[in-house]
Amino acid sequence: MPGESPFSMMQAADRQARKPGTGAACRPWRPLLALGAIVVVLAVGWVWLWYYAASVADRTLAGWMDREAAEGRVYSCGSRSIGGFPFGIAARCSDASAEIKSNQPPYAVKAKGAVFAAELFHPTVLTGDIAGPLTLAELGRPPSFAADWTRARLSVSGQPPNPERVSVSLEAPHLGRVGAAGGSGETLFAAKQADLEGRMAAGAANDHPVIEATLKLTGATAPTLHPLTAAPIDVDFDAVLRGFKDLAPKSWADRFREMQAAGGGVEIKSLRFTRGDAIVVGAGTLSVNAHGKLDGVIRVAIVDLEHIVPLLGVDRLIGQGLDRLAGADLSAGQGLGALDRLMPGLGAAVRETASASLIENIKKMGQPATVDNKPAVMLPLRFADGSIYLGMLRVGEAPPLF
Repeated sequence: MPGESPFSMMQAADRQARKPGTGAACRPWRPLLALGAIVVVLAVGWVWLWYYAASVADRTLAGWMDREAAEGRVYSCGSRSIGGFPFGIAARCSDASAEIKSNQPPYAVKAKGAVFAAELFHPTVLTGDIAGPLTLAELGRPPSFAADWTRARLSVSGQPPNPERVSVSLEAPHLGRVGAAGGSGETLFAAKQADLEGRMAAGAANDHPVIEATLKLTGATAPTLHPLTAAPIDVDFDAVLRGFKDLAPKSWADRFREMQAAGGGVEIKSLRFTRGDAIVVGAGTLSVNAHGKLDGVIRVAIVDLEHIVPLLGVDRLIGQGLDRLAGADLSAGQGLGALDRLMPGLGAAVRETASASLIENIKKMGQPATVDNKPAVMLPLRFADGSIYLGMLRVGEAPPLF
């Protein structure tokens, strides 16, 4: 104003700035209000994101169950729920059960429950933990088999009905028959660890997929399967399967028919079998012929061949041949049994001598090799219309695939 000094004008401006509700006095609250608004928006967005991801995970799980139902495997839950908010997604299934109608006879599977989890930003990747024990029974009959484990984990990725990767991991699995009155019976399979994985290596699920499958067993036994698996073994197996038309729901017999018609096969990239000091490693290719039987060759290198051959049943075949030579009427106790009566242990000695001679002949069929700095013998493991030959000796028969 006219007549006021500059000093008085500055004092007036300072008094005006100090009045409540004006100027800089309100400015510190504005960032706090903005921050609060941002937090509210983020919270609402996170809740919406979780519910959206949970719905995607639920639809994905339902899609896999529908796919299994199309293949004759119908799954159900006593109760089912979705949880895990706010940082994860978990679908819980209590009293899980399944009816496997694709098998003849059909059978029922029951487990205590399962929890499938998914990440918030990857709701189509499901990881399930299965709670044991699990029982298997023909429909309408008491359980025949029971399985249990320390931990069982199943992982599935991809959009139903087209899987991209499936894996199963079992810690300390055990499978056995159910004994009388529901007790524990004969052990069929046990291991310290078992891991199986299948993934898409090339192609697409609906257009000639190429599948890579890996199997890893640690300390596994299967006493009733074969003498080779009666003692603990370690197995590493990696194979590629080509010739499938698609991964639409169908039986494995139909898939192998597709493989045969397309001229596909199984490429065994690597095989390693360890039993005590005996080691078998190999690689090769197998195909399926018009009868559904396997043809092809796997080149194997064997360490400690003399411990493997007797378990293949070759010495038993030798004994049968010697029995025929020594006495035609086997039911009358002739043959090597008669030799044992003449001189105790003579029949066993003849068998051992013949077996040792056979092992030496097998070694001559192969080529020297080295595995883990140990001497080995390289031999062809040949499949001819399902018959299995080690070198020139027939050692087994593979069942038809369709």
